[in-house]
Amino acid sequence: MRKHSIAVLPGDGIGPEVTGEAQKVVEAAGGRHGFEVEWVPFPFGAGYWKKHGETLPDSALEEMAQCKALLLGAVGDPSVKPGVLERGILLRLRFHFDQYINLRPARSYPGIELPVRLPEGKRIDSVVVRENTEDFYMGVGMTSASGEVEEAFEVRRELYTLSGRVLARTEPDEPLALQMGALTRRGVERVTRYAFELARKRGENTVTLSSKANAVPFLYGFLDEETKRVAAAEYPDMTLKVQNVDAMCYTLVCRPSDAGVILCPNLFGDIVSDLQAALIGGLGLAAGGNIGDGLSMFEPVHGTAPDIAGTGKANPLGAILSAALMLEHIGEAEGAGSIQDAIETYLERAPIVDRPLELGGGAVCSKVGDSVVRNIGV
Repeated sequence: MRKHSIAVLPGDGIGPEVTGEAQKVVEAAGGRHGFEVEWVPFPFGAGYWKKHGETLPDSALEEMAQCKALLLGAVGDPSVKPGVLERGILLRLRFHFDQYINLRPARSYPGIELPVRLPEGKRIDSVVVRENTEDFYMGVGMTSASGEVEEAFEVRRELYTLSGRVLARTEPDEPLALQMGALTRRGVERVTRYAFELARKRGENTVTLSSKANAVPFLYGFLDEETKRVAAAEYPDMTLKVQNVDAMCYTLVCRPSDAGVILCPNLFGDIVSDLQAALIGGLGLAAGGNIGDGLSMFEPVHGTAPDIAGTGKANPLGAILSAALMLEHIGEAEGAGSIQDAIETYLERAPIVDRPLELGGGAVCSKVGDSVVRNIGV
């Protein structure tokens, strides 16, 4: 039997609940398809930070690096200042392991009421390929009450170290905030290649770039030109479309079943993928993967939802679908497919009362996981 060592960080809020269901489903798929998972647990999150004053120690990163993948629940808690856990855990993991792709698929399921009407026989089956380490998520920003800023910065990435000094002032004095976004040639190249290769794998010949070069010409003009260069040189048999992000959001709502692979810079990818989730029925159905050449991390798109933590109201399907992405990434495609099929069968056949509360049903989190397990291999 094939064995895989998988790190698991349940995190905060509903994270432990949905992650537990994802683990249960993965183990069931493993039993059917000849693999076994050894879970390596990590306790980090709000409780650990409040007790130890530490978000994620270097020793944990070293231990995680020995695993094949990381399954994450969610991080964040209202009792902790916003950004402490998100930057200290989530973004640190992304940057430390150079997880330069944030993959967010969106698929509509039978029997799930959607906020939009689809053409007869059509379904939503699109995916956002989000650049995950650059753009306005570089972490370089500052505020000034006096209207004058002079501050050095340094950002370390796998590809490079970006350093410099910001010197700015307003006349007359005016409190201000500055935030810097940056894109590099190699950063754009690798995410463009990933998007085109994914389109090929899906049997498609088009990638649509979500941009805004008309309003942000330096940053997104660079993005457009570098993406077009890679597409023309390396994928001449395929098509690159460029669409401003506002127009893309409009067309996604009007014609969601026409969308395929959507390539986005970091900020737009975060926004567009949440719109996708709304179109397929809710964040509880939205899966995500943070993928790089080293350790990759898989997590549902939703947050910690502390208001429903411990009530059983959480929808674990996003976490389960994220675990399926993880299995595909580590080479267990059959197991991943069986989970996807099980969810499809469950949602198609289950009476409304047996669906998650988020989808209008009455099934608590653990019962949803049980239903998916029962449908593996059906």
